[in-house]
Amino acid sequence: MSFWQAVVLAIVEGLTEFLPVSSTGHMIIASSFMGIGHDEFVKMFTVNIQFGAILSVVVLYWKRFVKDIDFNFYLKLLAAFIPAAVFGFLLNDWIDMLLENVYVVAVTLLLGGIVLVFIDRWINAPREEKPMSFAQAFRIGLFQCIAMIPGVSRSAATIIGGMMQGFSRKQAAEFSFFLAVPTMAAAGGYKLLKTYDTIQAEDVKILLIGNLVAFVVAMLAIKFFIGYVTRYGFKVFGYYRIALGLLLLALLASGYQLDIV
Repeated sequence: MSFWQAVVLAIVEGLTEFLPVSSTGHMIIASSFMGIGHDEFVKMFTVNIQFGAILSVVVLYWKRFVKDIDFNFYLKLLAAFIPAAVFGFLLNDWIDMLLENVYVVAVTLLLGGIVLVFIDRWINAPREEKPMSFAQAFRIGLFQCIAMIPGVSRSAATIIGGMMQGFSRKQAAEFSFFLAVPTMAAAGGYKLLKTYDTIQAEDVKILLIGNLVAFVVAMLAIKFFIGYVTRYGFKVFGYYRIALGLLLLALLASGYQLDIV
């Protein structure tokens, strides 16, 4: 993987990780079109750059995470994180099996897009924010488990879960960002522990640049998304997912080789 290929993948990660469009689907297309080899470093890189995306959430919501220490806030994040931690451990082999099937990603992109097109009709989310209970946080965490199916989108699953608990689009989206911090940190940390001994000295620069790019792009994506979804809802993201899912299915039907990094 070249320096510029790493930058492109980091941009894709930063743009798609917090939007309800599936970062996995975009990584498939970007890496395949660029002809990136799927060695251990590439796999580790695509997970490692999530740390940059995580940092963007902490910086944007610095007051919530660091300045105004609220243990109830952290306990609710823990309650929401527990389902993914448990099911992720129990279903790890099954998830890896699904991850090898690009058809699964294409179909879930398509179906998830249909859901997003109609979600604002199905759920009349309020505009005002309200307090969140531990039970509601836990239920949102259960929705996050659906995103273990590749292509579902962690962001979409948790936002819809939040809206179904009666929260506004903005509040549901922000809690989805908050929940990404422990979830992605755990996934990225686990992958790093398994592969850190394969990192060469020349790889460190690529990892640092990748995280920096993902950090900057993710900050811009989060700011855009919060403003857009509060005003206009999710329909445009639904149409985009449908188009992307159909593109993947068309490429697969034509015999184009698509691999998941």
